[in-house]
Amino acid sequence: MADVMNDMRFDEQVAVITGAGRGLGKEYARLLAARGARIVVNDLGGSVTGVGAGEDTAHATAREINDQGGEAVADVNSVATPEGGHAIIDTALETWGRVDILVNNAGTVSDSVFDDMTDARLSPLLDVHLKGAFFVTRPAWRVMRKRGYGRVVNTCSAAGILGAERMSNYGAAKTGLIGLTRILAAEGADSNIRVNAIAPIAATRMLDYSMSSVVERNDPVAAAEADEVMRPFLDRLDPGLVAPVVAFLAHADCPVSGEIFTAISTRGCPLKMCEATSMRSATRLTTQCLQGLRTRWPNCSTPSWPSSSQVPELAASRRGRWAT
Repeated sequence: MADVMNDMRFDEQVAVITGAGRGLGKEYARLLAARGARIVVNDLGGSVTGVGAGEDTAHATAREINDQGGEAVADVNSVATPEGGHAIIDTALETWGRVDILVNNAGTVSDSVFDDMTDARLSPLLDVHLKGAFFVTRPAWRVMRKRGYGRVVNTCSAAGILGAERMSNYGAAKTGLIGLTRILAAEGADSNIRVNAIAPIAATRMLDYSMSSVVERNDPVAAAEADEVMRPFLDRLDPGLVAPVVAFLAHADCPVSGEIFTAISTRGCPLKMCEATSMRSATRLTTQCLQGLRTRWPNCSTPSWPSSSQVPELAASRRGRWAT
């Protein structure tokens, strides 16, 4: 097998990544840029619950990529409106004249028990997650179909696939993306457009928020027990280790379309919890990582540790650990 560092490249390709200013999106942007892609870093710069906005987040990530020898531009348009979606894709077209890859990653959370769930909590999440992916993908889709090539990676969630308490709004919005992914995969097949979705689990602001919303109903004994059970698992949830799965799905050699993958660290499996791999050093995004994805892709196994649906409950005592 050829060296993955040499052949898994994205030279000259343009990748639009929403929610790319921090967390998982930033890791996707950094990895694709390091492998030659030109990146549109879209991010409103708001809080994890969607409050506020600021241009600094997107511009800081774009500047970091450029300072490291890559090519990136910042975009601060909202995914939640048709106009915003068009503007995001226009940023790519006006800067580089093409769109090859779209990663729909932008998202917010607003957890609550269903008794207290209101439209004010539901509608914003539908707007950002489900409608947002629709609004950005639609103008990108036209460009991809015209060129006869495209890769789209949507972001769904184990909260909807497996079920997580207090997240009926988030789970519903995210699981709607499964249907969108399947349908677009079918429609894009004749145009060499491959569409997949990832359900990542990583130490991000979003996971921290969800765990924080649960910890308030835990007593100290339960919190201590959760900490003991989940510590080995959570210590591996580096967002940078999910990025190679997205890179694989965004690559020209990606062999699948219409699939939904859960991903923890450097493994991705269709609708399975994926085993974490400990690669915490500076070499974490190396040939070994991406080559491992290629060789392990057909043979993923279910791990022995708790499932993702247990993460918020069991990991509640880790509150505040991952600041972004």
